[in-house]
This record gives sequence, structure tokens and C-alpha cells, in this order.
Amino acid sequence: MNGKRNVADIGKPNGRNSDEAPARKPATAGAPRLPVGPRTPHSSIQHFIASNRRNNGNGKSNGNGHSNGRAGSNNNTLLLPNHAEGRDATISGSNGSSFRIMLADDHPLVREGLALLIDHQADMKVVAQATNGQEAVAQFLTHQPDIGLIDLRMPIMDGIQVIEAIRQSLPEARLVILSCFGSEEDIYRALRAGASGYALKDTPIGELVQGIRMVGQNQMWIPSGVAAKLAKRLGDQELTPRETQVLQKIAAGKSNKEIGTALDISEATVKVHVTHILEKLKASGRTEAINLAARRGLVRMDFIAAA
Repeated sequence: MNGKRNVADIGKPNGRNSDEAPARKPATAGAPRLPVGPRTPHSSIQHFIASNRRNNGNGKSNGNGHSNGRAGSNNNTLLLPNHAEGRDATISGSNGSSFRIMLADDHPLVREGLALLIDHQADMKVVAQATNGQEAVAQFLTHQPDIGLIDLRMPIMDGIQVIEAIRQSLPEARLVILSCFGSEEDIYRALRAGASGYALKDTPIGELVQGIRMVGQNQMWIPSGVAAKLAKRLGDQELTPRETQVLQKIAAGKSNKEIGTALDISEATVKVHVTHILEKLKASGRTEAINLAARRGLVRMDFIAAA
């Protein structure tokens, strides 16, 4: 079994005994090795959180809204993989000390797990958290952290709207989308909005930590899998805003006549838009167009089902 842990392990059992350490992979010649700290019996961040809660009660929150998870903060020593060991000592945030980070995610376990991981790094600390898009904008503008880690799908405002709103006031803001969703269109829209990076929640923890440091040093962080999807999206023809509206109505099962009525255009105009949509998506019909659009992230089937 792969011994790597990742952000997506939150909420997932690992199928190992709790006292069984993951096996180390043999080092590859010439490959850089990420230093690690003491072994921990916890297979995922959530497992670590749950164990900590059992040992310490209700997991009291500090003033920033996240649990105090530093090692040695109480009688029950907390152990996390220490990816900060062996780092370049010159890496630091804008204030010359730690990178100040905001977390925005509507899932408490994800936020708490990320806060524990980040606060364990010698050169990082969480200074603010948000549970929805509106809070994320307010918290970032108030605290002005070095980096914002933002979920894509959140209540009130999604991650892309958050990026756009923050960068209207702070054009140099460094913001990273960290999401379970990685469609071509999601990636494209986030980077077009000004994101400094885009990563999935199954990213290995060590890679996530290093990616945060890259963004903190004003570099773009786009993992290879994300970059491949972005390259494919850049090679596709883009739909116009009106074509996107028509496509969403098609996905909702509307006829040309119903689409025309809803968008206040003629049925003949709708037919022209449908033809262009099929050509751009290289689809043979409406059903294939909907499937292709859903895979690319051009339409959100959950939104359509709720409409």
C-alpha cells in the first residue's frame, strides 16, 4: 500500500492497524528526498484530529478559530510529519518571519486538518479561517495574509468569485485553489481570475507544503496533472457567454422553443447557437454535448438538478 498521505485522506480510513507505520519506499538515485519528522501512528489528518479530540476533550479553539495543535501544547504530545526540517532557512513571509496563511473551506475537518499541518511548519502559520466565500473575502482583506488557500465550491461565493473580489482590492494577492474538483474549465477559470496555483485535495502532503512555499516566493504552483488539463483546455474552442447560457438550458432538458423564451431570443437563433456549440465541443448531438460539457466543467449538473 502507498505510504503517502494526502489532503484527500481526510475522512477516509486507511485500512491499517493504527500502530502500523507506513512502509518507506526505497530512495531513487539522484531524486531529492523530502525530510520527514518522527513517525506518527495516524494515517491521515482526520485520523489525527479524531484521536486528538478523544485524548484532549472537545478540541478548544484559539483566537483565530482553529484548534491549538502544536506539539507539546499539552500533556498529550501531538506528532505530525515535519516537512519543514532541512528547508532553506532564508524562506519566509513578507514580514521576514513566517508565511501568514488564510484557509477558506466549508468543511470543518478539512480546515482543522490543514491548520494542524500548516501550523506545524516552522515557516508557516494560519492567521484566519473562513467557512464560505463571503467570509473568505472579508477575512483576507482584514488580515492581508501572504497566501490564501481557497476551496472551489463554497456557499455564497465560489472560489473563483472570491479570487476576483480579493484581487479587485489587492491585485498582488497570492491565492491558491485547493479543491476536490479539477475539471479543465475550473482550472482555466481560476487561473484566468488570477490564482497563483491550483491543486487537488489528493495532493501528497509534502508536495502541498512545498507548493505553499513556492507561492509564498511569488512563483506559480501548477502540479503536472493540473498543467496537462490546462494545456488541453487552452487548445479547445471557447464558447461565447450566450452559447454557455444555451448549453446550460440544454443540459436542463429545455427545448429550443423553451430556451428561446427563457433567453428572449428567437427559436431560429437558438438553433444557430446549438449548431455552434456542437461544432466547438465536437459533439454529434445534444446528449454527447452535455456529457462533454460536464466533464470539462462547462456545466454543473448539481446546479441544474437543484434548479
